[in-house]
Order: sequence, then structure tokens, then C-alpha cells
Amino acid sequence: MPAGIFRVCLVVITAIVNHPLLFPKENATVPEYAEDIIQKMKAHEENLRLEQLRLEQEIAGQEAALKALEKATETEEQNVKEPLPWDLWSAMSMVIFLLIELWRQDYQDGNWQESACEEDDMAILGKAFKGVALPDKATLANFYERCILGATGDMARKRELVEGFADDLLEALRSVCNRDADMEVEESIGVGSMYENWRVHKPLVCDLIVPFRPPEPYCFRSQTWCSKESVRPDKQGYGTIKVCRADEDAAGCICGKTKLGEDMLCLLHSQTNQTRPSGEMEDLLCFKNTQYLDADQVMKWFQIAITKSWNKISHKYEFDLTFNLLDSPGALKIKFRSGKSIAFNLTPVVQCEDSDAYFISHFPRGGLTADPASSTDWFVTFAVYERRFIHSISKKLPANACHLSCLQIVSFLHEKQCSLTGPSSLTNYHLKTVMLHLLQTRPYQDWASENLEARLQDMLKFLEKSLQEKKLCHFFIGNRKVPEVLNFPVAFQKAEPLNLFRPFVLHRDAYRKTVDTFHEMLRNTAALINEYTVHIPSRMESPTPVNKQQNLR
Repeated sequence: MPAGIFRVCLVVITAIVNHPLLFPKENATVPEYAEDIIQKMKAHEENLRLEQLRLEQEIAGQEAALKALEKATETEEQNVKEPLPWDLWSAMSMVIFLLIELWRQDYQDGNWQESACEEDDMAILGKAFKGVALPDKATLANFYERCILGATGDMARKRELVEGFADDLLEALRSVCNRDADMEVEESIGVGSMYENWRVHKPLVCDLIVPFRPPEPYCFRSQTWCSKESVRPDKQGYGTIKVCRADEDAAGCICGKTKLGEDMLCLLHSQTNQTRPSGEMEDLLCFKNTQYLDADQVMKWFQIAITKSWNKISHKYEFDLTFNLLDSPGALKIKFRSGKSIAFNLTPVVQCEDSDAYFISHFPRGGLTADPASSTDWFVTFAVYERRFIHSISKKLPANACHLSCLQIVSFLHEKQCSLTGPSSLTNYHLKTVMLHLLQTRPYQDWASENLEARLQDMLKFLEKSLQEKKLCHFFIGNRKVPEVLNFPVAFQKAEPLNLFRPFVLHRDAYRKTVDTFHEMLRNTAALINEYTVHIPSRMESPTPVNKQQNLR
């Protein structure tokens, strides 16, 4: 009887300790810097295992002694009194096991301070969003017409001017480059908000990407993180580009499959098997002593090439061309003699295999995306697919659909809030990602123009939920519902989803600042819309500031 009670207690303890709902282990994450905690956990686990073995041996010995005692004793009183110490020992063992396991679980995710910090992050958000009180439809329509359409009216004209000048500049670049040694540039491709027709911030900046490739007989061979079985979280979204000869490892040649004699050589690879000097690879913009394309080298080459090409054609134009940002060689600005200027970005990229995804050397404007650990790591951009998706789905939506209007309004309000409270780590790319997710999940008819207020509410709710969870999945990477008409690469669809908000997990100060700015924007939404609708001056009036917010317009 006592042995049976003890076995029951032991089974209960084991079930409690290992129950997945009470002590989940699969999703537990240990910070990389808590090596001492990991060692303590391992030591406690080993001690617990040894203690279990000792107890099992002791139990076996005591059970044998108990059986002998039961045979020797004939009185019922001894049988009644004997279980008491066994029951007491069972209870004490259960308490000890529970205390040890509870202590271990408290430190499995790091320490108590980390848990407290996570609770603080959740407290930041709380239940702040209970539905933003937006103005009526007439006020929203008036606000959109005066603040947004008025700012984007000359968008098409600026696109046409920039595209024409960029074509002329690239053509001059091709002529000044050595066709046998320099990189070859292709036609530019317009991407981003200016080509998706939702940019509202001034100055209106065109983003153009310029694919380039090495001279013959070299080629680029890229490798992305999704082609590997496992990858570090900070490497997700990046890849490397190797520069090699086009006939290296050529398919169908038997020299790589058979062992040739010393006096035999492959006619196809007799020249390419020679050792290449390191200087040759550096001339091909590779990182020192490697065959991997170096983003820093590419930036320097592109800046020099742009300077040479402008010097060749500058006499044809009545304006000046300058570099807009020192750390972005493709950030250019056209300055007219009248004092006006037009900014645009011309960014070198490398095509990813045979797709419309590209490896980009740098982003013209900073965002939450961290800088790569190495200059040989290139970020993968799907800007062409994003533009294509928005244009294709716009054809299926009702006439005058409100999807771009929602994005423009949220972007406008966030930019105005940042002008008051300081910059935020929330970027326009995050806002666009939210819109793309909603476009794929909501029925097409829900985006009719009369549903503008409801869709604005949806975007804000989705965004707050993503901030609360610190998780906003990339729209294309890991999304298996991408329309087939886009011809999106299957390898990226089957990859692990990329969390755009992962930096918030690492940078707590940026997260708190972003959340505070977002909540302040929610509280000020109605006031901002009403103010910029009522007090914004017409073209015939002179602007008169009403309060300090207007001084920042």
C-alpha cells in the first residue's frame, strides 16, 4: 500500500514537471549572452537526474525491507502505523521536486528581469486602441483633396523628367566605361511610392534601380539565405554574390567527373583552371582576397562612373547635378538656376538569378533595417514585385478604390506626428506592408471609396497588433498565397517568414519611442485632420500659422 501511494505521487510529480501547458519548453528562448545561466541549468538537470537515481535505489531497498517487515509482523496496528513515514516522505519529495523545477523554469528564459521587461513592453500598449474617432466622410474627403492630392499633382511630370535625364546619364556612363574591364549597366527601373502612386511627402523623390553585371567572361552567382537549411536571424533577407567565370563548373563537361592523366587536359577548362591573381578580383569590385562582390567597392565605382558621365553631358543642360547624400552615391539632386531642385535616387543592384528580385547595395533612405554585418552581404529587395502586385490588384478593385488613399493618409499623419515628437523607427515600408496584407485578406468590394473610414480603422488596428506582438511578416517572403500571375520565385515563398519588426526585440529604446509616437498619433488623428483641413490656406491666401504644429508644415 505505501509503495503504491509513493508510485502515484512520483507519477503525478513527473506529469506536472513535464506537462507542456504548465512548463512549455519548445518555444523557450535563451539570450545568447546568458551562458552562465545555461551552465547552471545543465548542472541542476544533472543533479536532478542523480537524485532521481538515488531515490529509485532507496525506494527499491525500502520496498524490499517493507515486504520482509510485513511478513514478520502479524499485528494490524503495525500495518496501520507504518505508512505514515512513507506518506510524509512522498509529500516532502513532491515539494522538493516542484521547488527545483519551478526555480529552473524561472531562469530558462534568461532571468526575472527579462520577464519583467517583457511585461513592461506589454504595459506600454495596453488597450490604447479602442477605435480612432475619425472625422466624417465630408471632412475626410476635403482633407484628402487639399492635403494629399494637392501635394502629388505634379508627380507624373517629375517622373517623366527624371526618367529622361537618368536614361541620358546612363548612356553616357556606358560610353565612358571600358567595355572589356568595367561593369555593364542596364536600363533603369522605377520602383517605390512614386511609381506606386501613393507618395505624399515632399520633396517628391523618384527611386530608380540600375541592374549591372560584370564584363565577359565573368558572371554573378548569387546565394540567398533560403537556399540553406539553417540561417541566423540577422542573416535573413540577405545573400552573397560570387564573381566567377561563366564557364566555371560548366554542366556536361566530364573533366569534373573523371580523373584525367597528368599528360591530359580539358580543352574547355585549360585556360580557366589557371590561378587568378587577387588583383584581378579586386578590379571586379570583390572583397579583398575573395570572389565575393563588395558593396562598398560597388558604391565607390558607381560614384566615380556617375561623375565621369555627368562631366561628359553637362554642357547639354542648364542645371547642375550634385550628390545629395555622402553615404549614398546614387542619391542625386538636380539644381536649376531658379533655385528649385529635384531629388532622385539611382541605386546599383544585381539581379537574383532569373527573377525580378534584386540584391541592393544600400537603401537611399534609412529605416529600421540594420546594416549588414559584412560588406559582402547584400539585402534582397522585391520592389518590382510590390509595384506589380499593387498595379495588378488595383484592376480588380472597385473604381476609385480607397487602398492607396488609406496608405497616404496614415503616412501623412505619421510624418506630421514625427515632426512634432521626433523621428520614429516606423517607416513607410512598414505601412505599405500592412496595406498589402489587408489587400490580400479582405474582399475586393470592401475597398470601395465609401469605406475609407473603415479601412483606415483596419490599418491602424493591424499596425497596433503588429507592434504589440513585435511581429510584422514580410509580404512576399514566406507567403505561399502570392498570386501566380506575378511569377514570384518559389524558393522565397517556401522560405521562413521574415519578421520586419525583429529589430524591436533587440532595440528596446527604439521600440518604446515608436510605440509612444504611434499612440500619440492615434490620439491626435482627428485633431490633425481637422486642423489641416480647416486651416490649410488656399493658393490665393498666405499661410498664417495657428499653432506650433503649423510651423512645421
